[in-house]
Amino acid sequence: MVGADTSSLMAVPAYPWIRQGNYDDVLFELSADEGIARISINRPEKRNAFRPRTVSELYDAFARVRDNPRIGVVLFTGAGPAADGAYAFCAGGDQSVRGDGGYLDEEGTPRLNVLDLQRLIRSLPKVVIALVAGYAIGGGQVLHLLCDLSIAADNAQFGQTGPRVGSFDGGYGCAHLARLVGQRKAREIWFLCRRYNAEQALAMGLVNTVVPLAELESEGLRWAREVLQHSPTAIRCLKAAFNADTDGMAGLQELAGQATHLFYRTEEGQEGRNAFLEKRAPDFSDQPWLP
Repeated sequence: MVGADTSSLMAVPAYPWIRQGNYDDVLFELSADEGIARISINRPEKRNAFRPRTVSELYDAFARVRDNPRIGVVLFTGAGPAADGAYAFCAGGDQSVRGDGGYLDEEGTPRLNVLDLQRLIRSLPKVVIALVAGYAIGGGQVLHLLCDLSIAADNAQFGQTGPRVGSFDGGYGCAHLARLVGQRKAREIWFLCRRYNAEQALAMGLVNTVVPLAELESEGLRWAREVLQHSPTAIRCLKAAFNADTDGMAGLQELAGQATHLFYRTEEGQEGRNAFLEKRAPDFSDQPWLP
């Protein structure tokens, strides 16, 4: 479990968000008249780690944004802090519900439906801005990668954990990361599973800017308002143009998802998960480094 953050928030007036929908794991809110939506993962007690229900609700909320012609910008964030004071954008997949073939839904079906959500965020004809407070780890880092812009609070922490818990993201999590930070740095991030603070993330091009925690939402709103001053058609065409040279990733992502399903069924994948849940170091010593 990722640790607590002791940063304090200055008192700032609350923005008048209007709650939408009826979700368990997600908060979906709209501005009254500005064309801005806020979608928050609402599992702070789990460091906003996602389970299949979380992903389904996120997909529904983003789909509603896609279909609403009044919304031009989405602020994507995590609720918090948790009771222990920790902040998190998203700590990835909830390992406590991970089965042998994926993350188990309420019926016990193993799922990797976060791949559907990744494609939706990537292709959404609106601007998605990640507001990262605290941890963006594992699958949470991949979600922030897929946003068009990323604003980090000064307490943000980034990194990958897949090789530690018997998992990986061979789709956007590798290929798009390498396009943002370069091949060498991307391999370092995945192979070493280190943590990187907000300033390090800014230096490598992982985020656009860093602001004090207390100013994170107000900065996101400022960026959103600037975007909304511009031509909606130009913005959506620009987003498609930026993505055009990587359209082939959709096929790679699907292949990577199938490979991940298979990998979760192996002893190696299960050892990583089990070690995490049992709070011990994983033992991969019986797994060969094949040529």
